[in-house]
Amino acid sequence: MGPLVVNEIISENSNLLLAFFIGIGFGFVLEQGGFSSSRKLAGVFYGYDTVVLKVFFTGAITAMLGLLFFSLFGWVDLSLVYVNETYLWSSIVGGIIMGAGFIMGGYCPGTSFCGAAIGKIDAYIFIIGLFIGVLIFGEAFSLFEPLFMANFIGSPRISEFFGISEGITVFIVIIAAVMMFWAGEWAEKKFPREKY
Repeated sequence: MGPLVVNEIISENSNLLLAFFIGIGFGFVLEQGGFSSSRKLAGVFYGYDTVVLKVFFTGAITAMLGLLFFSLFGWVDLSLVYVNETYLWSSIVGGIIMGAGFIMGGYCPGTSFCGAAIGKIDAYIFIIGLFIGVLIFGEAFSLFEPLFMANFIGSPRISEFFGISEGITVFIVIIAAVMMFWAGEWAEKKFPREKY
């Protein structure tokens, strides 16, 4: 039964090796999906290309359904699956900063490395900026700490937060994804862009 490391089915070293190969596969899928193109990524915000939105929603639904069914089959104990701790205000401010950077630079941290892997110069510049930001945050952490630690709400799952079952949560996310797919198709027709 999973998680594999927590239940000592595989070692920490095996887990890292497995993560390495999964990461390579993930990067390959990102590149094949066009995520190494800053224009394609920025297209989500301008409405002319919503492939990124569709791929991420598809990934989220696949992972949610997989975990739900693995849990029902007794293959994964969801109570042992790690969920990041949530500090509400730092999450909101961090999301705004990352969103602004995504719009301006055309990359998120993961896709910038995907772009750099195939030699995109703008991705290299984005990564340099990313490391400068990390350095500033690390060196000035004492200034940011009150905001960083503000409004701790634990590690809630969406289902727990709203008091609904995991199955209903997955169903709601699937409905939201279908609506987003429809909205994406509408936006691409409404805001067409010449091929790049």
